[in-house]
Amino acid sequence: MKNRTRAGIIALSAPAILYLIKKRGGTKKISGAIRRGTLAARNAEIVRLGARVGATYATASARKVFSSAERRIEIDHETELKTAAQVSERLGNMKGALMKLGQMASYLDDGLPAPMRAALSQLQASAPPMSGDLAAEVIERELGASPDKVFVEWDPVPIASASIGQVHRAVMIDPTTGKERAVAVKVQYPGVDQAIDADLRNADFLGALLQQGFSGLDPSDMVQEVKERIREELDYSREAKNQQLFADYYRGHPYISVPEVMPTMSTSRVLTTELVNGMSFAELMQQDQEQKNLTGECLFRFVFRSLYGMHKFNGDPHPGNYIFHENGRVTFLDFGLVKHFSDSEMNTFISMVKSAAYESDIPTFRAVLENAGMLQRDAPVETADVGTYFGRFYEPVREDEEITWTPEYSKGIVRHTFDRSSPIAQYATVPKPFVFIQRINLGLYAILGELGASGNYRRISQEIWPFANGAPSTEMGRREAQWLAQHG
Repeated sequence: MKNRTRAGIIALSAPAILYLIKKRGGTKKISGAIRRGTLAARNAEIVRLGARVGATYATASARKVFSSAERRIEIDHETELKTAAQVSERLGNMKGALMKLGQMASYLDDGLPAPMRAALSQLQASAPPMSGDLAAEVIERELGASPDKVFVEWDPVPIASASIGQVHRAVMIDPTTGKERAVAVKVQYPGVDQAIDADLRNADFLGALLQQGFSGLDPSDMVQEVKERIREELDYSREAKNQQLFADYYRGHPYISVPEVMPTMSTSRVLTTELVNGMSFAELMQQDQEQKNLTGECLFRFVFRSLYGMHKFNGDPHPGNYIFHENGRVTFLDFGLVKHFSDSEMNTFISMVKSAAYESDIPTFRAVLENAGMLQRDAPVETADVGTYFGRFYEPVREDEEITWTPEYSKGIVRHTFDRSSPIAQYATVPKPFVFIQRINLGLYAILGELGASGNYRRISQEIWPFANGAPSTEMGRREAQWLAQHG
């Protein structure tokens, strides 16, 4: 069995941007449009943010170590956001958008310095919850009555909190069956949409920082794509539509599950779905390797079956967005950040993987890259070097052999991103359609590396690639083939 390392081109994440600031020695002159002092102040604020957030929650955690159970509850309540004004203060001034970016990226960037990883991990994990009373106010405003009247049962203590909202357990009467049904209710922080929207209107300075470190990069598309996708995630009604699309597509699947949406209890600020119980990622990591291998295969099949079958990508591949079950079955959550690809974009993706991984036709691969805008036309670099540089992305699926994924995948990607020694890097950029597809792949590969998942992923891929028509190569593949035959 082989251990292999992969690297590739990615859109820079928040950790990458912060590392770039530090690596480049702060803020040098970028362009006449951005004043040096303003940039320096913003950069310093970004770096201080991670430290402040980390210190706040580290202090609370330390206070809880020797406290009674009752006092621990009091300490938790002290850190709650109790008013919309507190939400605005805590999540405004670039904090809201950076928390979202930090949540999206901090688990990936193991190649960054340890202090930066620690700060970003706090951004990822420690978004403060809002109080039960504030959550109830949102429910009453959005659904027309207090939670105890809208729901048969309502738990005011959230079961999960994230960068823009939190989740509560509840029981409702299902209008289709008239029976009680356990549900998960995601409630958005009041005012967080205005705070993040204000952040994003001023986020173009990120493009200047990107361009400083990557001379061949045109950051405009990248920044615009990030802004559009984060804005979409603020609209829970859009998320409800996305989630129901996936639930409908995967209905009856043997090991992929998506919770059903409860439309009568959902708005643009409240999202109610069926409640699913199972293992967390930490609990999954305590299972035997066979279970981890099956889970890894399920995650891989979900990501690429969604891409090639639906032309859609669930753009937030994070362990906290999955509920794990026995025999590799996974329930997928959080569809706020879904990328819908056009037929033209799909044809580009298919042409890339076909030429690079399936046919090993590097001249054609280079032409596809140039046509897609990823590589400058007529760049003075050898085609073979282009294939090596961009083709690292396809290493895990290029050969018909069993591999074991390792954490070195994601670490290698970060190192590759900051390695500007290759002349090809000066002629490469990340067009808009590729921004989140790269993040999705990186997130998937990071999770597979943590699982140490093993398998013949070339054969699995051939089952999914629309041009390969490969026969089922695993038991999961055989079960999925039966589902596909019934599905459509």
